Amino acid sequence: MVHYATANVTPQQTAAEIGVSLRVLQRRAPCNFLVFGLGLDSAMWAALNHGGRTVFLEEDASWIASVKAGHPGLESYHVAYDTRVTDADELIALRHEPACTSQPDLAAAAAASCRLALRGLPPVFHEVEWDLIMVDAPTGWTPESPGRMGAIYTAGMAARARTPGAGATEVFVHDVDRHVEDTFSKAFLCDGYLVEQVGRIRRFVIPSHRDKDGTPFCP
Repeated sequence: MVHYATANVTPQQTAAEIGVSLRVLQRRAPCNFLVFGLGLDSAMWAALNHGGRTVFLEEDASWIASVKAGHPGLESYHVAYDTRVTDADELIALRHEPACTSQPDLAAAAAASCRLALRGLPPVFHEVEWDLIMVDAPTGWTPESPGRMGAIYTAGMAARARTPGAGATEVFVHDVDRHVEDTFSKAFLCDGYLVEQVGRIRRFVIPSHRDKDGTPFCP
């Protein structure tokens, strides 16, 4: 299936990069898998998580309609971003702000006015405990693109807020050859939780911080 997907479409990830997530899915599926981004390879991710729940969050409503025309079974939701890549240097400083790093969950961070906390996410984001989260969107190629600053932070907060005893959350970040993905994944998913990098993709394993008062944001 991976060979077919990478041979017949232009994949967002190389076969070696896909292999990082594939090995985790082989170990953890069926599971709850959240993907920031909807692409030509999305049907592959859903199929690899057979029996689990795979949810896609996408910034472009027209692209959702286009992809779902060919794959109506994909569960996808439109999300809006209020950041720009040009904000990155200002936003990276929030790693030192308690409003972003001392909150128990994303809702609390949003209430504390953390600019990185995504707002307006679909209810499913808050209702499900995510085993795997992949950040491969939103776009970040131009200065006016939304950038993945908020998506990376939000993925990390979802992992930290998980119910204790439910296991760690594995977070994948693609395009770490770019400045935003490199610096924000290290700052908000933490070097200490980084377990693997292949090509342009990193894998972090983040434990629950819930009910663990005094646990530092990063180890």
